[in-house]
Amino acid sequence: MAIWRSNKLGQAASLKQILKRCSSLGRKQQQEDQELVDVPKGHFAVYVGEARSRFIVPISFLAHPEFQRLLQEAAEEFGFDHHMGGLIIPCEEVVFRSLTSMLR
Repeated sequence: MAIWRSNKLGQAASLKQILKRCSSLGRKQQQEDQELVDVPKGHFAVYVGEARSRFIVPISFLAHPEFQRLLQEAAEEFGFDHHMGGLIIPCEEVVFRSLTSMLR
C-alpha cells in the first residue's frame, strides 16, 4: 500500500511540474506569448506527431490514465526542458485524435 501511495504522489508531483512548465514556458519569447493567448483558461497546448501539430486540450484530460501514460512517455523521451510553449507528446497524430475523442 505504501508503494502505491508513493507512486501516486510521484505522479501528482510530475503533473504539477508539467503544468508549471506549460504556464511559464511562453513567457520567454514574444511569439510564444502570442500563442499562449489562444489557450483558454483550463486548457494547455500539446504538440503531437512528427510534424508537431498543436492541440489545445482541457486540463481534465490529466485525470485519465490513458493521457497520463502519454505524459509519462513524453517525460521519458523528451524530459521537461523544451521551448515550444507546450508539451511534446510522442505519438502519432491519428492515435492522439482517437484518444482525445474518447476522453471528451
